[in-house]
Amino acid sequence: MTDDMLNEFAGDPQPEEEIEDMNGWRAFATLGQFLKDDGWYPQQLDEKTIYRVFFAGDNGELRCYAQIRVDLEQFVFYVIAPIKSPEEMREAVGEYINRANYGLRIGNFEIDYTDGEVRYKSSLDFENAELTPALIKNAIYPAVHTMDRYLPGMLGVMYGNKTPPEAIEEIES
Repeated sequence: MTDDMLNEFAGDPQPEEEIEDMNGWRAFATLGQFLKDDGWYPQQLDEKTIYRVFFAGDNGELRCYAQIRVDLEQFVFYVIAPIKSPEEMREAVGEYINRANYGLRIGNFEIDYTDGEVRYKSSLDFENAELTPALIKNAIYPAVHTMDRYLPGMLGVMYGNKTPPEAIEEIES
């Protein structure tokens, strides 16, 4: 739903609670406006409640997806590693991200063992609450910075240059 579509609700004579998933739609509008205002240049994907954005980190450009689950009143933010793990290295990369996950306070790494995609996920449940720009910022910035921080170690493991313990020690020391 675009800002214009959400604004159409503003003139609707129905009480707000009668508009299905209103809080989720409002959150989607807030997310879109935050991403625009904060310089992310969001691209909405195919009439879905998902925006694609990019983040230029110190260690590479990161593709990200910001999604509002309108019906569930949830915000999910994914940061995708720029390279998929080769099949023969997925177990080692899985160990690396499990070691990285230990102690992380906001979000977590995930690996798809089918295709080798590694991503970082941060999420919020805003059921019966307002999703504010401050909450969005507090979910996305730790996610992109965490992926950027751990990316060199992940690549070292993917290419067989480091063991998972060596890579974690180097990143976290």
